[in-house]
Amino acid sequence: MNKKPIRLDFFRYILANVISSLGVSVYILIDTFFISRGMGSEGLAALNLSLPVFNFINGFGLMLGIGGGSKFSMLYCNTERKETDSVFSNSFICILGIAAIFEILGIFFSGQVTHLLGADEAVFDMSHSYIKRILLFSPAFLVNNHMACFMRNDSAPKLAMLGMLSGSLANVILDYVFIFPMDMGMEGAALATCISPFISIGVMSIHFITGWNAFRFRLIRPSLSVIKEIVSLGLHSFFSEVSGGVVIMIFNFVIYRISGNTGIAAYGVIANAAIVFSAIYAGIASGIQPLMCRYHGRSDISAIRYVLRLALRTAMIFSVFAYTAVFFCTSEIVGVFNSSGNPMLKSIAETGLHEYFLFMPFMGANTVLSVYFTSKEMSKQAQLISLLRGTILIIPLAFIAYMLRSMTGVWLTVPAAEMMTSFVGMSLLLITNRKAWAESLKPVPNIR
Repeated sequence: MNKKPIRLDFFRYILANVISSLGVSVYILIDTFFISRGMGSEGLAALNLSLPVFNFINGFGLMLGIGGGSKFSMLYCNTERKETDSVFSNSFICILGIAAIFEILGIFFSGQVTHLLGADEAVFDMSHSYIKRILLFSPAFLVNNHMACFMRNDSAPKLAMLGMLSGSLANVILDYVFIFPMDMGMEGAALATCISPFISIGVMSIHFITGWNAFRFRLIRPSLSVIKEIVSLGLHSFFSEVSGGVVIMIFNFVIYRISGNTGIAAYGVIANAAIVFSAIYAGIASGIQPLMCRYHGRSDISAIRYVLRLALRTAMIFSVFAYTAVFFCTSEIVGVFNSSGNPMLKSIAETGLHEYFLFMPFMGANTVLSVYFTSKEMSKQAQLISLLRGTILIIPLAFIAYMLRSMTGVWLTVPAAEMMTSFVGMSLLLITNRKAWAESLKPVPNIR
């Protein structure tokens, strides 16, 4: 095995995807900054209550995008164009069906969704204004994620990155214009975010206009077997993304009853900072996914393991540097989002940053391992990791903290869940590697 070209591909892919993922995270981070400046702690609380809607929309987009993109990458070198087009077409049809459901929620049930997410009278109007528009523009977010995932698997990670960054830059500019000069408040923040994916899609459309694409949409009858396989390969991404929304909902429920809306605003600061660091891990995972699927299609086990080692080391090195930066710049991070100088918000958020961000090395390992198992078509292992870190461990730990009325317990919930999941993930990795090694030692039958 020649490691140099694999290493070059690794860093080329993860660099483009990390930048792309960071661009997506800017959607919400910039909203948070401008909303904190324009609407104070109540605006921060309203935004944080709205974030799970993004998680659910992105969860479906990534499930079908990563699942479909993975299958496309596995088939690309070994099958006819018709089969790879079928994968794209089936996944896109599913995207349209899911978009219709979110549209119905936005038109008829946005108020009920806002209540369900825990908005009280003080922040209901702001939360509802944001949530309604995000739901109405959900098709754009879904298509944006779907296109980016397929393009990364179609050897166009740089163009996907450029599309995502263009959308994020538009979001920054429009956020400022709508919130301050035009004084549109929460409605303006939502509108800026909703316009951004159209910019991104426009840039990524170059891939199709120029004819670089190795996949296209065909009018076909949906195939349940193909859709089932796509969903199976992308389900870990759905669980990971949606579980993030579930965690925010649970934390909002618990924190509101311990520290009120100020506590939710403080959690909003922490959650939005965490989105940036999570985007780094998501970028590493998105970068290695096409490579691992390609090597799996070629049955190159040594190359897959080498990429896995590179990814785990990269995630660990980043975690050390990132936590050091968070630890020594805590006051500055909180100060950016605490324009009113609220002392209670400052105290809760600074303590939370030190404790909550202990999750980083474990989250990095779990994110990489999920993609590794998916790329080897071991979907059950990938889904188990996603479920453990997203719901199975988080929910009971959060409610223990609630019963103890302990904010420290709340902040340590995620690090504890990620650490326990890492132990399970590494154990699964060792078991599967031992099985593969044992299989390789079996004598080949002597057929005469």
